[in-house]
Amino acid sequence: MKWKGRRESSNVEDRRGIGGKTIIGGGIGSIIIVLLITLLGGNPGDLINNMTTNNGSDTNTSYHESAQEKEEADFVSVVLADTEDIWSEEFKKRGLTYENPKLVLYTDSVQSACGSQSAAVGPFYCPGDHKLYIDLSFYQELKDKFQAPGDFAMAYVIAHEVGHHVQTLLHSGDQVSAARKRTNEYSIRYELQADYLAGVWAHYAQGKGYLEKGDLEEALNAANSVGDDNIQKKAQGYVVPESFTHGSSEQRMRWFNKGFRTGTIEGGDTFKAANL
Repeated sequence: MKWKGRRESSNVEDRRGIGGKTIIGGGIGSIIIVLLITLLGGNPGDLINNMTTNNGSDTNTSYHESAQEKEEADFVSVVLADTEDIWSEEFKKRGLTYENPKLVLYTDSVQSACGSQSAAVGPFYCPGDHKLYIDLSFYQELKDKFQAPGDFAMAYVIAHEVGHHVQTLLHSGDQVSAARKRTNEYSIRYELQADYLAGVWAHYAQGKGYLEKGDLEEALNAANSVGDDNIQKKAQGYVVPESFTHGSSEQRMRWFNKGFRTGTIEGGDTFKAANL
């Protein structure tokens, strides 16, 4: 992917080295502050977010970024900027306004509006705060554990999480929130739609001349590698389709490729698709 020298997003929060700890002090003083903010019509969550995140003004001296980590962080920021540009254009075509999500870089564990999460869960999107969370060690895990090397493989992962943000803005998430309690099928439809939207992003990224030879294959290989059947077979030696939550390798590749070919938001309504 041609990414060096291009615009980086300003919507990146660097929490690396901080972990999932809440830095706001405990005790009655903190409770009083939160109560006062609430009574005055403010959002106490904003205070907590400001005190728990690293926005550049308070650097964590315990974390030292390597040259490789800097390059990975720069790459992620450029991909995020691409998604901002492309989705802003697509929303504008439909008379809508795209709200840029924040991308949080962290190490080991992180606190989000969706609770505390460890890096073991992999990259994720939290609709509660409209933020993507990524531990850059997943970049290496994608290469080693999932055998999905290449910068565009990681770009696909980021685009998939941004796809969840697009779903939230378009209220697709409302369709799955209650249904998830009944069956995994709705969760699979939700994830496949995010794969489709990642393909739509890739469609326009190709049109802007960002893709290089082999990039599409890298993304499809990544989609194949993170299919539920592939993960289960590697982990336990057999597959249990009834326990799928994200879709099979074939499904994930097919829906990403469909988005890449069509390049339209409308073609990815997995909730109405008869066959996944």
